[in-house]
This record gives sequence, C-alpha cells and structure tokens, in this order.
Amino acid sequence: MAETRTIGSGGWGRERVLTIVAGVLLVNLVGAAPAVLSGPGSPWFQALAKPTIYPPSWLFGVVWTLLFTLIGVALALVWLAGESDPVGAGRDGWTPRRVALAAFAGQMVLNVAWTPAFFAAANLLAGLVVIVALWPAVVVTIWAFDRVDRRAALLLVPYLAWVTFAAVLNYRFLALN
Repeated sequence: MAETRTIGSGGWGRERVLTIVAGVLLVNLVGAAPAVLSGPGSPWFQALAKPTIYPPSWLFGVVWTLLFTLIGVALALVWLAGESDPVGAGRDGWTPRRVALAAFAGQMVLNVAWTPAFFAAANLLAGLVVIVALWPAVVVTIWAFDRVDRRAALLLVPYLAWVTFAAVLNYRFLALN
C-alpha cells in the first residue's frame, strides 16, 4: 500500500497545491491593486527627470509579478506550517508561525502603501519614507519566516534585493527632482 502524504508532511497533495495557488493569487491581487488606481502613466511622473539607473518601464510589471509570486509561495509555506511549531507557543500564544504571519502583514501594508504615497500623492519624499520603513520590515519578515520554514525565507531574498534597488531609485528621483 502506498504511503499517503498529508499537508503537514510536506507532500504535494491537492490542499497544499491549492493553498500555494491561493497564496500566489492573493499576494498578486493585493500587491497590484494600488497600481490600478495610480501609477507611472500620470503626467506628473512622466514629467520627472529619470535617474540613469531607471530601468525600462515594462520591467516593473514583470519583476513585481515574479516577486509577488515568490512572496505568495513563501506565505503559503508558512501558512501550511500550521500550529505544529517546534519552538512552541509562548505564554501569550505567539508561535513563530504567528509572528511570521504578523510580520508578513506589516510589511505588506508598507508595500501596498508605497504606490499611493509615491504616485497618487505625487510625493517623492513620502515614497522614500515608506520604502525606507519597508526595508527593515522585509528583513524582519525574512527572519521570522526562517524560524518557520527556511525555504520561505529564501524566497523573500529577491524581494529584499528589489526593495533595496527601489529605495535607491526612489532616492535618486528625489535628488533629481
């Protein structure tokens, strides 16, 4: 008789695949929502002097879709870790998994806030403040994910690299304009 693998054992059962797909879709929808409301097509942004490190505009959609996909998989891996936490819950009920999910939510709020701060408000300084706050929030999320699932933490490393680049790019826009 073949062994049946469950979600908790790391198998690729239907529930696990659906959870990963749901994580990817959720993060992509939430992450892309602000760009639908405001983005680089505005006359204000088009009139700005562009830094020499500014990549082609089409690249942003490609990179963010890839990053949001990796982030969604990472979130699903942490979610699937369940409450079977090897470290165990503290007296206050906070497990490493719950800490990781809370850190994720906090960094995602900052991620989503950047587009309205930068584009909708047409405020380069506000965008820089948000992205500078986002950087350590991503670092904390990577640390928290690592306590639950090392693979999930590693999936966030490209995101941290892009946020680092985006912060430099945001600063260069501020310096030039």
